[in-house]
Amino acid sequence: MIKVFLVEDESIIRETLRDTFPWEECGYTFAGEASDGEMALPLISSTRPDVLITDIKMPFMDGLSLSKLVLKELPDIKIIIISGYDDFEYARRAIEIGAEQYLLKPVTKSSLMKTLTEVREKIEQEQKSIQTEYQMESQDYEQQVLRSFVERVAAGRISVQEIYEDAEKLDLDIRAESYCIAMFSALEEKYSEKDSMVREAILGFFMKRPEYVLIRWNITTYMVLIKGNADRMDGYLQECISAVQNGYSTYDRHGAWYVAAGTPVNRLSSIPECFEKVSRFWAYRYIQPDCHILTEKTVGEKTDTPMGASIDSVDAAKFNPNILLKVMKTATPEEVPDFVNEFLYDIRSGIGSYLFCQYIMLSARFTATEYAAELGVGKEEFEKGVSCLDMIEGQVKEDDLRAYLTEILLHVIKIRVKNTSYQYRDIINQATVYIDSHYTDESLSLNQVAKEVNISANYFSAVFSQEMKCTFIEYVTSKRMERAKELLRTTDKRSGEIAQEVGIKDPHYFSFLFKKTEGCTPRDYRTGAKKK
Repeated sequence: MIKVFLVEDESIIRETLRDTFPWEECGYTFAGEASDGEMALPLISSTRPDVLITDIKMPFMDGLSLSKLVLKELPDIKIIIISGYDDFEYARRAIEIGAEQYLLKPVTKSSLMKTLTEVREKIEQEQKSIQTEYQMESQDYEQQVLRSFVERVAAGRISVQEIYEDAEKLDLDIRAESYCIAMFSALEEKYSEKDSMVREAILGFFMKRPEYVLIRWNITTYMVLIKGNADRMDGYLQECISAVQNGYSTYDRHGAWYVAAGTPVNRLSSIPECFEKVSRFWAYRYIQPDCHILTEKTVGEKTDTPMGASIDSVDAAKFNPNILLKVMKTATPEEVPDFVNEFLYDIRSGIGSYLFCQYIMLSARFTATEYAAELGVGKEEFEKGVSCLDMIEGQVKEDDLRAYLTEILLHVIKIRVKNTSYQYRDIINQATVYIDSHYTDESLSLNQVAKEVNISANYFSAVFSQEMKCTFIEYVTSKRMERAKELLRTTDKRSGEIAQEVGIKDPHYFSFLFKKTEGCTPRDYRTGAKKK
């Protein structure tokens, strides 16, 4: 309950309010009383009430002086002034110091109940606001930690015991009979209300279901760790695929979406095997671009097909240079090994042919140099960065071809990433300029900034975190706290006024955030700054 403290020099009024007013009915706990400001101050310091009701005219220390001192120590306290003087000057001064209400005596039960109800609702709204903001920050942090955890599990870098220990720290129930991994993505750079609605619907589906653990894998890709009973795993997988398929089939996406699902395993220690398989399937979005659902059924299982020297049985569509170009334009460096393995597997029957291997290597080289030129890197400069070009015209084995393609692809992707980083820099510069001039606006949001730079909020969030090495909320908070510290050092403004000035409507949340980021309260910071 909300704690209230009463200061009134007239004992009959004070005792009547204390003993007969229905505090609990209004949602309050009566925390204490005093007959004047001097007596009240130490009691208020010890009880730390949420609401102070004080008379204006009292001996030793009046209500306005008391309120000023209390607000310095408890900047979030709500103050209700009661007075027998219908004087504009008193009312003006009460408002000036930050009083919530100014009540004239005699104070009726109904008027006090109405006032306390309004104050309680305001406090509850502020507390709700703090909780919402805190949850948003916590979710950002939890996503980062969760991604790191799943990444280590998928890579097999931690033992089963460590998996359980880390999952417990994350409050994640990882126990299950069966596990599987799925991945999905959609290109969504430009801002679109429709894209946003579809994406939120898909993400919402996964976030509401305990059997799915959703993480953002990279800028365009999400991973879903699926856990549950073995006899229901096939159903969970189908629901996962359907959620993505149905979401993006509601309107024309020009084929720019994919979903891949691995094969279920029944041990935590086997998750790396599942991840390896789903990564293989995921690579097929380049090899089979018209196949949007990538599973063992649609991609097929690997067999011990012997390497051959005949290109007659090789599907020409599977060594189309456009496949390599798409990888160069959109793949991450981490995806290259899986892609190269699957690419070579699909053309394995022709790898024994000298001419076919020469064609593959020259095709990769010319495609890469042309794309690098589009990125502003000339042929000579590009070729200086690779050491495998002398393989051309020589007899090569499958491993040689794998090394050649891997080096060519990684080199051109590195150029693209660097070039894209420059493009991102323009977006980030535009975004930070906008944030820096609008962070004092309490309505500033990630969606608002994303619209300003004309990309989707989801894509902007990922790019911002990647380029700035902090989340959007962390950046905005840092700007607000820096300004707050400056105002605390250079002005006598109250904490609540400073909160409003830096774009934080709720003084409670401002104090909470300041202590969280700076390690001390605004009051302690101001005191320390003055001493320095």
